[in-house]
Amino acid sequence: MREPAARPTLELNDTGSYTRTIAERDINAFADASGDYSPLHMDEAFARTTTFGQRVAHGLLTAGIISTVLGSEIPGLGTIFLELHIRFMKPVYINDTITATATVTEIINPQRVRMLVACVNQHGDDVALGNAIVIPPPSTRLIVEPRVAK
Repeated sequence: MREPAARPTLELNDTGSYTRTIAERDINAFADASGDYSPLHMDEAFARTTTFGQRVAHGLLTAGIISTVLGSEIPGLGTIFLELHIRFMKPVYINDTITATATVTEIINPQRVRMLVACVNQHGDDVALGNAIVIPPPSTRLIVEPRVAK
């Protein structure tokens, strides 16, 4: 794995991504870290009785992949994650490969950037959609298009 770095510049429509396959050990580790041992995540027999039909990953484990793309790809190392508004669209199962993307949609001010965030599985299905507000690293120069006079 390469060493994460901050992007030297950031402008509208810049995009980054990060991909991870969710393993059973990830779900177990997240349960240990969070204390969320819901049988939906931990008990295959119970999970088979639900609408999902099998164990699913914690929603916030999926959101954690978004955190990784923000902190390692765009804006990169040194990013401060302030807000996340997210909608979970489909479940994430053990062995699903999830790709999180983040795209700059608004430069709010010199210290705040809004980003569209999305997670898709290996089939191209949206599993999570939302937006985040971050403070980019101090070394990142924000490029703002000049306003066109009407």
